[in-house]
Amino acid sequence: MRHRLDSKGQREGKLIDYRVSELRVVELLDGLCEKMQDYTLEKRDSTQLEWVKVDDWDQLKTNKQEARAHSKAISTYCGRLLEDTEDELAKLIRQGFVKVGGVTKVLCQDLSKHCSQTSGFHDGDGPADDAKEEL
Repeated sequence: MRHRLDSKGQREGKLIDYRVSELRVVELLDGLCEKMQDYTLEKRDSTQLEWVKVDDWDQLKTNKQEARAHSKAISTYCGRLLEDTEDELAKLIRQGFVKVGGVTKVLCQDLSKHCSQTSGFHDGDGPADDAKEEL
């Protein structure tokens, strides 16, 4: 990204690859928690709950008000978690350490330590990994 022109109209400045630029990091992290609003908790069986992506809220068979509350809760939690780890996550993205599909592991296990290795999400199947297409 060369923004300046010299007196002869030639571009000058350091060229930064978009893949490792601050702009890319901001664009990736900006909408991450909004995507969490597409998820809610659903009973897997009588003892377990599982996060599931909701494609059509009108077709949801469970209590919609409760499902929306879970959706808002995970989105809010994501915002707090991202705020706490944003600098480290941005640094890892710029350095290329966050692989496609690895957002859950880096954000949830490596940086924040909020998830155990045996939690319900495995690499590539958690809500935060919807951003994987952008990494």
